[in-house]
Amino acid sequence: MKLFSVDGPLYKFLSRLWDMIKLNFLWLLFSLPIVTMGAATVAAYTVTLKMVDETEGYVGRQFIKGFKENWKQGIPMGLLAMFCAYVVYLDFQLFEAVEGNPIFFLIFGMVAAFVFGCAFIYAFPLSARYENTLFATLKNSANIAARYFVRTIALVVVLAVEILLILYNYTTLFFGFLIGPACIMLTVSGFALHFFREIEKEPGAVKETEKAEEED
Repeated sequence: MKLFSVDGPLYKFLSRLWDMIKLNFLWLLFSLPIVTMGAATVAAYTVTLKMVDETEGYVGRQFIKGFKENWKQGIPMGLLAMFCAYVVYLDFQLFEAVEGNPIFFLIFGMVAAFVFGCAFIYAFPLSARYENTLFATLKNSANIAARYFVRTIALVVVLAVEILLILYNYTTLFFGFLIGPACIMLTVSGFALHFFREIEKEPGAVKETEKAEEED
């Protein structure tokens, strides 16, 4: 029966599921030192961007290659992302702790979360696809988020739904542990790759295989 053949949908689904489990495991393993989480995330995006095109090949080999090629930028990017997340977290903690709940802390936290979110939402896939400086990558991420603002909001909604589904109960939490981060990165890659290709079609735009400068 075609359903159970190597070209059938069941085989393809199970094969992709196994690739996602492997990718998720590698991301978790390489993120254990914490400081390497950013590099592991960029490496994972080198795989998920290819998964969108169904050209990923061997997941483990692609991930290791992506980690080796991007650790110099991935590590500081990851540390900066964690610092920004902590700043937002600390601000909301202060809002809850300070008597009277000063509105300043709430406004600052919301603005900071928005700015940091725009700067980082496409930064890791950008780093995985193009060679650029850290500052230029963050700037380009913010520019893409602004240019495709409505679709970026749709992406955030989809990610929020995925996270809520993962946290729904212990069973979904278990599957979230197995493939959750990889699924989230695959979702972002689907949106990001579409945007990248639209930009690459423009005259003078940087292509994947070229050295990137500014992609404004």
